[in-house]
Amino acid sequence: MTTLPTPARATRITAASAAGIAALAAFALGRVIWPDPPGAMTPSADLLPYFLILSVVESLLFGAGVAYAIVGLPAARRTAKSAGQAWALYVSVCFMLLSWWPHDNLHRVLDHHDFAGLARIEYLFHVPLMAGAACVALYTLQARREAR
Repeated sequence: MTTLPTPARATRITAASAAGIAALAAFALGRVIWPDPPGAMTPSADLLPYFLILSVVESLLFGAGVAYAIVGLPAARRTAKSAGQAWALYVSVCFMLLSWWPHDNLHRVLDHHDFAGLARIEYLFHVPLMAGAACVALYTLQARREAR
């Protein structure tokens, strides 16, 4: 006799499946979505494995971000003091996990003389990462203070 998974288990299975699919898709599609510009410099053969490892890690984090986007909001709501804090925590964690894949690929294809493009990357990725880190830090400090 087969038993149906509980809703919580089904959600975890869905999130894990989505994470795996998203990670594989991110790894496979990175250079399709952001092809190397013509004449772009490429790393030497001895450095290529390091960039490959970085690409794998970014893809895995992207998959983890998709999984967190599926299951993270209820957990944030349960632990946060307010709806605003829950949303800030949830969005911060989602962005910190999901953003590395597009962020690094945009850096990779950016013309090194395109300072306007660099400024866009800084403001679209770096500033929200700073804000997200501050949200998570404030949340954990508050949670620690309340646990005493």
